[in-house]
Amino acid sequence: MEHNFKKKFGQNFLKDTNLLKAIVQDGEINSNDEVLEIGAGAGALTEQLSVCAKKVVAYEIDNDLIEPLNNLNLKNTKFIFKDALKEPIENIEENFCDKYKLVANLPYYITTPLIFKFLQESKKIVSMTIMVQKEVAQRIVAKEGNKDYGILSIMTQFYSQPKICRIVGKQMFYPMPNVDSAVVNLKICQKYPEINGNDFYNFIKKCFSMRRKTLLNNLQGYKNLSKKEIEEKLKDFDLTKRPEDFSVEKLIEMFKLI
Repeated sequence: MEHNFKKKFGQNFLKDTNLLKAIVQDGEINSNDEVLEIGAGAGALTEQLSVCAKKVVAYEIDNDLIEPLNNLNLKNTKFIFKDALKEPIENIEENFCDKYKLVANLPYYITTPLIFKFLQESKKIVSMTIMVQKEVAQRIVAKEGNKDYGILSIMTQFYSQPKICRIVGKQMFYPMPNVDSAVVNLKICQKYPEINGNDFYNFIKKCFSMRRKTLLNNLQGYKNLSKKEIEEKLKDFDLTKRPEDFSVEKLIEMFKLI
């Protein structure tokens, strides 16, 4: 198709059928699944999803793609031409009878806010299988002590079990981006049902508020606690270390104590 690619929408379309089929396999899509796609683009991934899934709901922000997408005539697919990032989660999820899986070649500029939107707000999502920048994928799966480990790592691992399924070279896209990508699968799971996710997120943001400082210095003032009070509550931890030195499990222990 001829298309005026728009940088503001981060449009980089996939063109390899085998890769598209592999992404559907990474998402473990079967005939019983309802699937949400964010950023349908030219519909190449949408077509592969529609072959395997029971139902596909695909969001696309670019109105220039209305005609070519509708012309695909995919019987089990509904196209919605809105900004999924701005759309209330309840509006998105009313399209699904029950649980659903998200599969998407995400525009780079919405990757992190979209991940957080569905992790923090969704009540129905089962998994996310998303194409992201390679460096973002590395941050998602990073462990403590790694330079890539941070807020994104901790929160994705709090809500899910993430893994990198495959690395995708930049030459697989059109137009070709500047960096390689990766397909990441996040299986959503309630590992810590006793913890309010939003409260934990605010705690982690405080922990990493100044990355070069010690955890004790960063936590000063959290819940109006003094340094001395924090030291007393977290006496079993070495608070002279930096936040990236602590695993997700250790940070959860601290959160509970505070």
